[in-house]
Amino acid sequence: MLPDRDFFFRLADAAKAETLPRFRTGIAVANKQDGGYDPVTEGDQAAETAIRALITERFPDHGILGEEHGSVGTDGEHVWVIDPIDGTRAFISGLPVWGTLIGFQSSGRAVMGVMDQPFTGERYFADGENAWYFGPGGDRQIKTRNCETLSDAILFTTSPHIFTNEEAARYGAVEEKVRLFRYGVDCYAYALLAGGHVDLVIESGLKPYDVGALIPIIEQAGGIITNWDGGRPEAAGRILAAGSKAVHAQALAMLSGL
Repeated sequence: MLPDRDFFFRLADAAKAETLPRFRTGIAVANKQDGGYDPVTEGDQAAETAIRALITERFPDHGILGEEHGSVGTDGEHVWVIDPIDGTRAFISGLPVWGTLIGFQSSGRAVMGVMDQPFTGERYFADGENAWYFGPGGDRQIKTRNCETLSDAILFTTSPHIFTNEEAARYGAVEEKVRLFRYGVDCYAYALLAGGHVDLVIESGLKPYDVGALIPIIEQAGGIITNWDGGRPEAAGRILAAGSKAVHAQALAMLSGL
């Protein structure tokens, strides 16, 4: 038995009950990284615990890959990929662009996923065939937009500081060609791309749980998401997402080869 929309939404609601009440409350933040800054809050940990409990109860034979509580059974056919708060830096800064990411993989390929934005009341969902938006303004199927050239494209990245020097040079070359670029939107940028508002998202240093839920949302909205060499994105790392084949090809030609 495979999960349905109701179960995904049940998971998202369970996470929301742990994250939203803690948002903008000044909760304690711990640092997971020596020699750097990788913040985690009790909201991250509680939300992932709630998600995992429901999955284990309903699908005890499924694997789980989570950011906060490790991995179990990830060599199995069905694996859940969880980031309870994608954009923890935004979360602790009071910036409402964080979200909960819950993805589902079958035989190593991302096939279903939800990105839940509790503060804005928006939910983006890939059901295995199509991508959907649920939130203010009504529920609807979503599609990426068909931007033909980089000169007309809107580009998002979390921050130019995520790139190495070599990566930054490649990214900068793309940025110079686009119509508009913005920083600091985390997973929300990918959702906006799926909804037809943004044309490109380029990032680096990502983990599988950063993109596991977003891959099917973008693909089932008609977009393309790969690594910087054009390969499948499930392993994360350097990621290029585009709303159209044309813009993806133009950006890929400038990014590939590292």
